[in-house]
Amino acid sequence: MKIQKGYLIQLIFLLSIVIVIFILINNLVINLSRTNVGIGFQWLLQPAGFALAEHILPYKPSDSYAWALIIGWFNSLKVIFSGLLLSTFMGVVIGIARVSKNYLLRLLSSLYVAFIRQIPLLLQLMFWYFVAFLNLSETPISIIGGLVQISNKFINLLGLHLSIEFTALLVGLSVFTGASISEVIRGGINSVAKGQWEAYKTLGISDNLGMYRIILPQALPAIIPALTSQYLNLAKNSTLAIAVGYADLYAVSDTSITQTGRAIEGFVILLSSFILLNMIINSIMELINKKIVRSNFH
Repeated sequence: MKIQKGYLIQLIFLLSIVIVIFILINNLVINLSRTNVGIGFQWLLQPAGFALAEHILPYKPSDSYAWALIIGWFNSLKVIFSGLLLSTFMGVVIGIARVSKNYLLRLLSSLYVAFIRQIPLLLQLMFWYFVAFLNLSETPISIIGGLVQISNKFINLLGLHLSIEFTALLVGLSVFTGASISEVIRGGINSVAKGQWEAYKTLGISDNLGMYRIILPQALPAIIPALTSQYLNLAKNSTLAIAVGYADLYAVSDTSITQTGRAIEGFVILLSSFILLNMIINSIMELINKKIVRSNFH
């Protein structure tokens, strides 16, 4: 009887969701019919008419909205995957420092995590863009023997020409996400049994080698699931690029919607793109997790 009652509650809940969705879609169709707007994607083939300061592939204002959105998609991928690499590196370094025997390292890493996690990401992005980078000199400053050139217009890093907008977004996302990743790393390291720490010490293995060859590999099964969540958060947080003028997919989509009035189609494209991106990230991390779990059992 309890099982039947449970099924009945679930059925009622499911029907309620279906009814609400039906009502919303019906209202949408009625309102679109009244305004004679309709839903269509022909506008994607029309000239965009706006410039993009950042584009990996050739682009000009006379190109279509579809091509502008593709450029925005590539710009998003560029900052997201760069951010994943940089934030992971920072998170691992800070996470290990959090469990270090060195008091100064533990203190500095703890202060970093506590400070960064208390400030909204939007404020951090605006700080890096308006305060840290735009206040640099217009004349490029060469450091490290000219390998790095910095100005308030661009940054040349080992031959890579980076815009200030991209750099501010990348640094802001990486610093913010790196603080959260460091806590994931610290939690994973602390989940390893104390006996494993004592075992490598009795074998005369140094702390650094023991951490990278014994502790971290055993901590990965606990790290990967939480790390996946942080990666997905970074991908979603990248939409704040519009605050620093970086032409990512969200910024290009927002401009396209403003010019064409095609809000529904624009948001469908935007949502579909980020769902696809998050599915790719999630699938890759699942494969990595399965491989790690399989290797631990063999």
